[in-house]
Amino acid sequence: MASQHFKKKAETKQAIPTASLPDIIFMLLIFFMVSTVLRETTIQVRTLLPRAEALTKIDQKRLLSYIYIGPHKKPDGRLGETRVQIDDALIDDLTLIRTIMYNKLLEQPKLIVSLRIDQDARMKLVYDVQQELREAGTLRINYSARPEAPAS
Repeated sequence: MASQHFKKKAETKQAIPTASLPDIIFMLLIFFMVSTVLRETTIQVRTLLPRAEALTKIDQKRLLSYIYIGPHKKPDGRLGETRVQIDDALIDDLTLIRTIMYNKLLEQPKLIVSLRIDQDARMKLVYDVQQELREAGTLRINYSARPEAPAS
């Protein structure tokens, strides 16, 4: 009887190298932190913007703070009275605009206030908002509009 010799196979398995795993996880974390928008403002007023012929686009969106003026959207879909909204809050007392915008100006000295005003809003309310912005020292104001439809 011939003796058969079998080679014994090594029981070692190839391990997945994990030395660079923390670097990869860190890069993914940074990517998602940079590319994710955390929260958008819930607009509670209608802002059907007027049309304009000449528009200038502001490139630095981080310098902008929006104030919305228009009829309040009710839960049943109807429109209520004209209201002022800053961020997610409806402003009842217009003198609060001065305090809110002054604090924002302290945080961002190059702040630009963008007024998004419904085309049917009362100009008295818009004027009062402008006066409160003046009192707060926020003098860089932008008026949002839609581009004029091309003539056919």
